[in-house]
Amino acid sequence: MLVSQILKSKGDAVFTATPSDTVGAVCALLHSRRVGAMVILDGDHLAGIVSERDIVRALAEEGAPVLQKAISGYMTKDVYLAAPDDRVDVLLEKMTDRRIRHLPVWVSGKLLGIVSIGDLVKSKISEVEAEADGLKAYIAAG
Repeated sequence: MLVSQILKSKGDAVFTATPSDTVGAVCALLHSRRVGAMVILDGDHLAGIVSERDIVRALAEEGAPVLQKAISGYMTKDVYLAAPDDRVDVLLEKMTDRRIRHLPVWVSGKLLGIVSIGDLVKSKISEVEAEADGLKAYIAAG
């Protein structure tokens, strides 16, 4: 299965923030949007990505004053990207190796969507279940 197929079924909505937004503002957006990560855009350019884990780490290290600081100091700037034609198996392996849970889908300088490790696992499970059902039908048909 390809990333483009996942985006077709889940949609292409991506919630973004800017590098100058405060950590507190990004926390509020993560909570209200019910997402685990937010893409940080500087105009049309990808500046980074920030996850709940990044914010928890910052709070643990610096305490409540971090909430008033710009998210740019806490985001991941070296963002691993997915492309629409990337295969789920390859991305699952790379996400596991890098210990990341969210991948912006980016092509030709444009943000097309975002996929989470949960999206990829869900698609993989659906694929395996469909294959198993096909094999059961084949066996039952004799």
